[in-house]
Amino acid sequence: QVRLVESGGGLVQPGGSLRLSCKTSRSIFSIGTLGWYRQAPGKTREWVATIYSDGNTNYAGSVEGRFTISRDNAKNTVYLQMNSLKPEDTAVYYCNAKSFGLDYWGQGTQVTVSS
Repeated sequence: QVRLVESGGGLVQPGGSLRLSCKTSRSIFSIGTLGWYRQAPGKTREWVATIYSDGNTNYAGSVEGRFTISRDNAKNTVYLQMNSLKPEDTAVYYCNAKSFGLDYWGQGTQVTVSS
């Protein structure tokens, strides 16, 4: 069982930045893969970024170069630094953990990019 709690969402102007946090209930070392997904109104949930147990990362084309996923092992926390935000980045952002073939999700945090 893995509990995930996201924070850091909010309202930001186009071109601005936000950093999302995802606190895990277990040591990150015991979790295989951590990532971020997002769901915009009327759309299906889409993958944003992943960080693997070996530290490698992967990004969706729409966010590559603007978003950075990272982790703090001591704090059992995964981050998503989002820069150069665009209105189309508006969505509920979800933290995801993949562990022993199971998927775990946080409750989500709203990000709104608007002037």
